[in-house]
Amino acid sequence: MTFEQLIPAPNSARWVAPTPGSLPLDDDTVLRAGPGTEGVARWLRATVGAATGLRFPDAPAGEARGGEGRGGVELRIAPDLAAEAYRVTVDDGTLRIEGGAAAGVFWGAQTFRQLLGPDAFRRAPLDPARAWSVPEVAIEDAPRFRWRGMMLDVSRHFMPKDGVLRYLDLLAAHKLNVFHFHLTDDQGWRVEIKRHPKLTEVGSWRARSKWGHRMSPLWEERPHGGYYTQDDIREIVAYADSLHIAVVPEIEIPGHSQAAISAYPHLGNTDVVDTGSLTVWDTWGVNPNVLAPTEEVLRFYEGVFEEVLDLFPSTYIHVGGDECPKDQWKASPTAQARVKELGVEGEDGLQSWFIRHFDQWLTARGRRLVGWDEILEGGLAEGATVSSWRGYRGGIAAARSGHDVIMCPEQHVYLDHRQHGGPDEPMPIGFVRTLEDVYRFEPVPAELTEEEAARVIGTQANVWTEVMEHQGRVDYQVFPRLAAFSEVAWGRLPAPAQRDFAGFERRMTAHYARLDALGVDYRPPGGPLPHQRRPGVLGRPIEGPPPNV
Repeated sequence: MTFEQLIPAPNSARWVAPTPGSLPLDDDTVLRAGPGTEGVARWLRATVGAATGLRFPDAPAGEARGGEGRGGVELRIAPDLAAEAYRVTVDDGTLRIEGGAAAGVFWGAQTFRQLLGPDAFRRAPLDPARAWSVPEVAIEDAPRFRWRGMMLDVSRHFMPKDGVLRYLDLLAAHKLNVFHFHLTDDQGWRVEIKRHPKLTEVGSWRARSKWGHRMSPLWEERPHGGYYTQDDIREIVAYADSLHIAVVPEIEIPGHSQAAISAYPHLGNTDVVDTGSLTVWDTWGVNPNVLAPTEEVLRFYEGVFEEVLDLFPSTYIHVGGDECPKDQWKASPTAQARVKELGVEGEDGLQSWFIRHFDQWLTARGRRLVGWDEILEGGLAEGATVSSWRGYRGGIAAARSGHDVIMCPEQHVYLDHRQHGGPDEPMPIGFVRTLEDVYRFEPVPAELTEEEAARVIGTQANVWTEVMEHQGRVDYQVFPRLAAFSEVAWGRLPAPAQRDFAGFERRMTAHYARLDALGVDYRPPGGPLPHQRRPGVLGRPIEGPPPNV
């Protein structure tokens, strides 16, 4: 294995000597963890050590901790590097992994794992007698963006805790550092809120599920649901932290809220809808049942967010804000009275009032609100960060008005969109977005000035799970495209048309072997395997190239 097969590709990599060499590793290869790198050392022993059988013992007790130049593996903080930047140097009998902070050392350790070859991604050694070595290379690397994320929707189809922990491992293996956790929606409420227990007692289960697109005549006629206890969430957050991944929770307001309203009917617009008859929604799409714009609803969700802040240390809290139909507010005397009382401009102004309230509420507690680009409608809350999903346009407007932006346009990085135009794609949704399409995605629009472009703090691939009924289906939609996305999020690549996709495909040959070792049920380059197909289940393919909006 050489540095020519790394994903994401590093900024700089070379052989240390003119003639490529390698450093053998064995049971006597010691591990010296300098101050601040102890967590990375634990990860190396638990993960790489388990796969290779190498023990990575501590250096002899007489040596200075974190000492250099004595052979083995050295982990150290290097003050000359940015926090997530790293150096991997293999020469003079030593493998040295340096980072500007523990996160940088960890990303360097992920590169070391790739240098060992695909079998280093297994859970146990295939051959206990195997000889291991690492190539003598010098690699220097640093990420382009500080927000490199993936959003996973666990509301439409619940993913049990072990699956979430597995996905954190997969994100870390691709040097992604944000896990956007979509926890609530019309089809299920997935996080325990102790002061409002019906949110999970009632709101986490639906009686059945639409099978395929919402226009499909087929149903999965069995209950579906589940939720994470608060201890589950603490475990997920702690595990993510050990992988240098921030978990950003999403609690949807004021739309996509039928699961909450089914549990607590007073949250809905009771003057126009019999909210007591609503159940957790069993189909997909944009739901008309939205939260009522009342003080009582604000107090309820303040209580929800108090517990959420207790569970998630992330600076950023996502509040949704998307796809909120205004029909019930237009028909509601209560909502119309609220419009007059607040002096806002119609129903868009009500939505802005909702978001502004929680922007101020979160800011007062040292957090920052993130919302989908619909939060621009009616006026953008002062401290809000915008997730630009309907295209680039919302992100451009937000950046030009001085707001931070996460670029995640559905036309480019919604991984629920189909990967091929062939007839065997399972439940085909949306535009064709191939591995190459994702590789050529550019998060920063050319029309932004340098100052405006600096507002694009990162990018994110989104995974909506309406037609992903289990983990294998999620794997199929996410991989291999997440590998291409990781390179876009990490590296400073040429303009899209100038990117070396042929070279990326060659590196993917090695990466498919890594994914195999990790047990990822990815889409093979030649098309879906028999168990991955869903013949006869309706999707919603959209023909032609997506608009660049």
